[in-house]
Amino acid sequence: MAGKPRRAVANTELDSFEFEEGGRTFTCSAEPAHAGRPEGWWWFRVIPDLRDQRYAPFRMAADDTRANVQARIVAYHDALLARRAQPSTSGPWGRRPGAPTSEPAQPAQPAQPVE
Repeated sequence: MAGKPRRAVANTELDSFEFEEGGRTFTCSAEPAHAGRPEGWWWFRVIPDLRDQRYAPFRMAADDTRANVQARIVAYHDALLARRAQPSTSGPWGRRPGAPTSEPAQPAQPAQPVE
């Protein structure tokens, strides 16, 4: 009979917790990836979040503490918000190399006759 897979986080206090940072409330939980696989992921939700999403930014580790998990989650969410605040590109892959910009082209100067 196969034993139950070991979790990467042995400390059950870290299985889930909630904290506030910068006017946001984070609800975090450590969850196994899939049945039969020992590694797990840190998931979190944040309020307010207009998308009402759950995020799983990194895997659980044996040396996780509440403080370092909290710091990584805040850093991940801050970076996510910064990326979302950037202007969007013209398509999913951005602009083609050498594609014209939105600036109007300068008219070509007529060639000067050589004397």
